[in-house]
Amino acid sequence: MQRFFHPPVDQWERLLKRPTASYSDLEPLVAEVFDAVRKKGDSAVIKYTEKFDKVQLTSLEVSPAEIQQAQHEISPELQRSIQNAKRNIEAFHRAQKTEKVQVETQPGVLCWQEKRPIEKVGLYIPGGSAPLFSTLLMLAVPAQIAGCNEIILCTPPNASGTIPAVIRYTAALCGIQKIYKIGGIQSIAAMTFGTATIPSVYKIFGPGNQYVTVAKQWATRFHVSIDMPAGPSELLVMADKSADSDFIAADLLSQAEHGPDSQVIFVTTAPSLLDAVQNAIENQLMTLPRRFIAEKALEHSKLICLPTSELAQSFINAYGPEHYILCVEDEKEFLSNLQNAGSVFIGNYTPESAGDYASGTNHTLPTNGYAKQYSGVNLDSFTKSITFQKISEKGIKGLGETIMHMAAAEGLDAHKNAVSIRLKKLADGL
Repeated sequence: MQRFFHPPVDQWERLLKRPTASYSDLEPLVAEVFDAVRKKGDSAVIKYTEKFDKVQLTSLEVSPAEIQQAQHEISPELQRSIQNAKRNIEAFHRAQKTEKVQVETQPGVLCWQEKRPIEKVGLYIPGGSAPLFSTLLMLAVPAQIAGCNEIILCTPPNASGTIPAVIRYTAALCGIQKIYKIGGIQSIAAMTFGTATIPSVYKIFGPGNQYVTVAKQWATRFHVSIDMPAGPSELLVMADKSADSDFIAADLLSQAEHGPDSQVIFVTTAPSLLDAVQNAIENQLMTLPRRFIAEKALEHSKLICLPTSELAQSFINAYGPEHYILCVEDEKEFLSNLQNAGSVFIGNYTPESAGDYASGTNHTLPTNGYAKQYSGVNLDSFTKSITFQKISEKGIKGLGETIMHMAAAEGLDAHKNAVSIRLKKLADGL
């Protein structure tokens, strides 16, 4: 990891940069796959699955028998862990339900807002070396609570053309029966346009590699919404002398092992912690099975000592971390001044892993600085708010003059007439 001691503010811009590659060179391939899937449907999906994933599929959909069999393929201990995590995620997201908001803005003018579920959503779960069944919980649980009518799942097949049992089990546990063994660009295109086998959706959720990231952004060109812009995973730890260097190192490595393009940042006001954390990282790193992935991530990660808490708080807000661990004596000051973060983990005994798996909060979060303007996935991500209004005779009499003056000032006479014609009939007793 690179070390920085009291870097001046005018050098922060360089420290705030993420290891994000330009995606513009991927767009021609994404456009090609989208065009093929739109024109040829399932056959194009099968073709690109063979090309990219080296798997020749005869069927895109996971059968009911495969879904049912999953519970016999994973251990009871893992099943209990997934069930416990699901209960916590349900509890937290169910608590996010809000009642109808209603107000009479002036006599006879009643306005209210209600939330309705997005009818059709698509969940994308990456495959590869670590099938992210935890992400499936994070997306499927709030989708079910929100009441989405149709929830489909796309996830890449393994070398044998099947979906990992833990993904199938978790999907079944969450009530998802429409599972498709496709990944990458072709799966996003299929959910965008629909094929003979795969339904189109209104919104696509889920993380993925750079190809999936670009494909999701491409999907928005075709009136499909996405959860948020995505990038490599990241973590910032802020700690002072009250923190445990072994805990800090473990948390930094837990995020670094996600992928070679992940980034972890350690910020402190205690100079002695720089050496302590770096030594702990080196010792723990040697024991990790995914050591070589973590090492790549550490190459563009940073250890930063700043002279004051105020500067540290400013740096954290400027970075806007996806995950933010805070281990300081004066945590209230840091929290009251926090503006930008995806999810916050407070104290020595709150590892980021808790939020990744089982505490209940959602781990699908804004990366690459988007925490400055985006929220992580939550119950509202699966709904849209609709406003309503009902105006009585008394209400239109009281509000009408305001509307007419404003419409006339904008030169929109038809808007004005829509009110004046009502007021005239009321005045005439008609």
